[in-house]
Amino acid sequence: MNKVMLIGNLTKDPELSTTSGGVNFCRFSLAVQRRFSGADGQKVTDFFNVVAWRGLADNCSKYLKKGNKAAVTGEIQNRTVDKPDGTKSYYTDIVADDVEFLTPKNSGGEEFLPDYDDEPKAQKPAAKKGELTKATDDDLPF
Repeated sequence: MNKVMLIGNLTKDPELSTTSGGVNFCRFSLAVQRRFSGADGQKVTDFFNVVAWRGLADNCSKYLKKGNKAAVTGEIQNRTVDKPDGTKSYYTDIVADDVEFLTPKNSGGEEFLPDYDDEPKAQKPAAKKGELTKATDDDLPF
């Protein structure tokens, strides 16, 4: 099984690109702190390269920016690139299956969270102690 879950902050703005076949992909780097401190007492941070494809790539490009917190689930993928000088470069990427945008919209980020009805609902009179009130469908949270 190849499954990874990460929560961290973007180190730079995402980069949206298109393959020669016309498929969109988006690359970004995620800084993730380890749970434990290093020998010097400082938190250790790992940096992961993430790639998202198609519609997910479009959304990441549109709604994420440097510093935003995001949760990524996906799989680890290794790839090799032959360089013109005959050497090989090895890369490890996280191929995202899902990206959750965790930075709230009121903290300076783009508005990517769903808009809820902000109008206050009329308050019902409080029931007397020990008295039951009849619930309506409007009272249910789902």
